[in-house]
Amino acid sequence: MPQSQLRPEEVRPEVQDAVAAAAARLARAGVASPRVDAELLAAHVLGVDRGRLAIQRRFPAGGADRYGELVGARAARVPLQHLVGSAPFRYLELAVGPGVFIPRPETELLVDWALAVAPGGPTVVDLCSGTGAIALSVAHERPGSRVIAVEADAQALEWLRRNASGRVASSDPPVEVVAADATDPQTLVELDGTVDLLLCNPPYIPDGAPVAPEVSGYDPPGAVFAGPDGLAVIRPVIGRAVRLLRSGGWLGIEHHESHAGVVPELLRAAGFGQVSVHADLAGRPRYCTGQHLAHLPP
Repeated sequence: MPQSQLRPEEVRPEVQDAVAAAAARLARAGVASPRVDAELLAAHVLGVDRGRLAIQRRFPAGGADRYGELVGARAARVPLQHLVGSAPFRYLELAVGPGVFIPRPETELLVDWALAVAPGGPTVVDLCSGTGAIALSVAHERPGSRVIAVEADAQALEWLRRNASGRVASSDPPVEVVAADATDPQTLVELDGTVDLLLCNPPYIPDGAPVAPEVSGYDPPGAVFAGPDGLAVIRPVIGRAVRLLRSGGWLGIEHHESHAGVVPELLRAAGFGQVSVHADLAGRPRYCTGQHLAHLPP
């Protein structure tokens, strides 16, 4: 029976067939989440939420071709977030693209911890801010905060400023964007001894360590790699935290899983107490926290 004579419920949905084929193609290309990515790309082309994809039957004019182009790019390991132009992070949808590190779900756990320990109306500094994921999440979820986001890279700063200017709610406190090097002893020196909470997701991958094609080809190397041992940024950030934090203030810093022993020791040596290592979503050691107990002499 020709398809034109079939009842509507017997016509196979174009969208569902395309998604199934795309998922198979992405799986062959080694994409970690092929079905999810195939669905998100289809939802992007259709302009709907992923949850409404099941009721979509046809692409709009030109949509199928556009979908094929996006799937091809994803199969070539272009990051999904670059293709759709944004990355979800907690309650935010952040603009991302070439020149800025794409925020990962693991970092959401660092924000969970931060919100649990932050006092009312805290002063919070986010070093190596990138898209502003950490800073903007704290500002959105902890009204009354003063949040300062620090970023040195010119391209990343453009994305940070774009995200900071488009706050989720008009009631969110503005995030102060500072163009500065997180490792410079003079960065935010005017805030020394006043910060309640310092957060940082720095570059921490040891030079030469294998990374996924989406990372090696698209994330800025300066936001990923940090010297032979991956600690080239973490060490000076801890030193800067000693000066910035008030007595009793907290530091939370993300790190490589191989740093589960050394980062806690660096914190203790710098005068931090209550040092803890926290696991990520896969159970790997991913970030370390500690409380600053006393200021060192100048």
